[in-house]
Amino acid sequence: MKALPNILSVIRIFLTLAMFAALVAVGAGRDLEGGLMHFAFWAFVIAAATDFLDGWLARRFDAVTVWGTILDPIGDKILVCGAVVGLMASGAGPAFALPAGLILFREFAVSALREVGAAKGLKLPVTGLAKWKTAVQLVALAAMLGAGLVPALPALLPIALVWLAAVLTVWTGVEYLFQTRRGLAERT
Repeated sequence: MKALPNILSVIRIFLTLAMFAALVAVGAGRDLEGGLMHFAFWAFVIAAATDFLDGWLARRFDAVTVWGTILDPIGDKILVCGAVVGLMASGAGPAFALPAGLILFREFAVSALREVGAAKGLKLPVTGLAKWKTAVQLVALAAMLGAGLVPALPALLPIALVWLAAVLTVWTGVEYLFQTRRGLAERT
């Protein structure tokens, strides 16, 4: 039971790779009957659910491990970035491009801040707002993936959710930047 959270993180990474490949195939015009888009949507939804479940199980069964501490945030980044790049490859359109770029930029920038901070002995704990940011990102990306699959979904809703996710993403990125600057300044 103690290995289950890590197994879920690994499953999330493999589901993300499969989702990404399906979206690339959609973009290449190889999804004539819509099956790959359905697969991409459900792979994403299941992978996103494992993000919640692995952390909950690790805390519930006191199964927090160093390996899990490494795997979980990597799995999160791969899931979000894989969905964003996959949606771009599948032809998500210009309305998606700017918020998608902002999300990608922040994800890589915060990863770099964490690396620099770690090298100086500084830990950047995940904030409550950053957890909400991840939840909004996952809902927004699921809406984008499901936009063509759910006819009743208002056309602007997925893009509005992606913009909300982008605003929260940039906001938390700025918070991490200031947190890193403060922490590094205290160490010098």
